[in-house]
Amino acid sequence: MHLEFFLEEPSAAAFLAGILPRILPAGATWRSIIFQGKRDLLGRLESRLRAYRRDAGNHLKIVVLIDQDREDCRSLKRKLEGAAASAGLRTRSTAGGGPVTVLNRIAIEELEAWYLGDPAALCAAYPGVPVNLGKKARFRNPDEVPGGTWEALERILQHAGHFPGGLGKIRLAQTVAPFMNPRENRSPSFHQFLRGLDSLFPDRPQDVAPGHST
Repeated sequence: MHLEFFLEEPSAAAFLAGILPRILPAGATWRSIIFQGKRDLLGRLESRLRAYRRDAGNHLKIVVLIDQDREDCRSLKRKLEGAAASAGLRTRSTAGGGPVTVLNRIAIEELEAWYLGDPAALCAAYPGVPVNLGKKARFRNPDEVPGGTWEALERILQHAGHFPGGLGKIRLAQTVAPFMNPRENRSPSFHQFLRGLDSLFPDRPQDVAPGHST
């Protein structure tokens, strides 16, 4: 199986490079295709998907990963599903029990919520981050952090003495991802992402231990 990931920014590719070897089955391959931001991805999505119509199938899947960014989640999902339908490719919503070709997933509200979903990884990657971070009420559900996920994470890291000049997203992804325990992440949208990936490999056991692949 080969997966093509459509991503809106380089930091998402850096993040995936750090976790995919631990969550995909042995032998699966992938490639990250990086667009020039969310607007570029949405604007070019249908035409790029059309280019895959002949080859996409049992051995080639496309995974679209995009940030919610405070946009209405249902509306954003409709845009993604509509692009796939117009390109003649099947998603989980339209496959009707048949094989899925395109998996659409949304990071709510943005990728940084997935880092906050693993406080232990943040502590390991960045000394000084409070060890009780995950117990604080505002961070118990990382998908619903008030005031903005990216902003909250930047404040946490700067208070711990990191990123004094501003949060570097690529460096953050490269540093945190290797410490993450994917199967124990607290972000609901991250678990939707995992479940979606698992569904692309129906013969794979679904009770894989955290941090391991089969």
